[in-house]
Amino acid sequence: MILRKNVLTVALMAAAVFSTVQCKKDGVNSDGKSQAENIDKGEDFSSLEKAREGMQYSIFVFPDGKKDSAMKAFQAQFDTLQQYNILAINRLDKKHISNADTLVVPNKFEQDFRAYSPFPFKMEILRDVPKFVVFSYPVQAFAVYEKGDLKKWGPTSLGRKDKPTTAGMHFTNWKKELHQSTVKDEWMLPYNFNIENEEGIGWHEYDLPGYPASHSCLRLLHNDAVWMYDFAEQWILDKDGNTPIAKGTPVLVYGDYNWDGPKIWKQLAKDPKITNISEQDLAAQIQPYKAEILKEQENRATVIKTTPESEIEGKMPTK
Repeated sequence: MILRKNVLTVALMAAAVFSTVQCKKDGVNSDGKSQAENIDKGEDFSSLEKAREGMQYSIFVFPDGKKDSAMKAFQAQFDTLQQYNILAINRLDKKHISNADTLVVPNKFEQDFRAYSPFPFKMEILRDVPKFVVFSYPVQAFAVYEKGDLKKWGPTSLGRKDKPTTAGMHFTNWKKELHQSTVKDEWMLPYNFNIENEEGIGWHEYDLPGYPASHSCLRLLHNDAVWMYDFAEQWILDKDGNTPIAKGTPVLVYGDYNWDGPKIWKQLAKDPKITNISEQDLAAQIQPYKAEILKEQENRATVIKTTPESEIEGKMPTK
């Protein structure tokens, strides 16, 4: 009996060892899941996908001669957050609501503003990119991705027709909480984050009138400007403060605005998906710059490892 028990014990131990080896060989963990299943797939956007899929829009009209009464009705019908979201969807700030003769209004109000996003919720091409910002000229909106997941989107007002925002790949440089414009001294730019040092182009808080109106910069709502100010990374200069040795967060500006046609977001009531940008189309815009993004990303990591922490500070060059 003792001999039989010992044999059984040895057999069970051998089976356990074989099972462990086989699990490792087949890429299966102790919880029964494959290694592929345990890879972080990012945020689950299924509820947001469902909300966006069912989104419909209607038109709120401000009739000529009755704008004041219509405004009172608008303010009575929608609470403060709902009004903010409606204006953002219409690429407006509160200051410029009087410019509108109509507003597109969603049929339901979601707590997560990403439910109204024209951008894809996931971008597989950005899965190995920690931070990425994109501005779309056609839909006058920006999006922020972290490792391919949409973290934020919002309205923008890019450069007007005679002063367009430079398209292509940029990287964030320095930031300043209140920056005096190099174009006009009286222009004070809150939460300015420069993306083109020589041209003086950056994103910052400023008026959103519902169309591209800036002097080449990328205008944002106050809340978005504050958030973006904290989100993006500044460049790293050499110890003399003159030469960039590492770039900041990649920023893509792309597309052409339809200057002569209707504003595309104003057509949401007819087609709720008209502003949607597919993952495939956005990936096609990113792909030509992917190698550059990864190269600068790797260089930044190396610089951070080899540079004293006291010297890692984004700032304007001293010369």
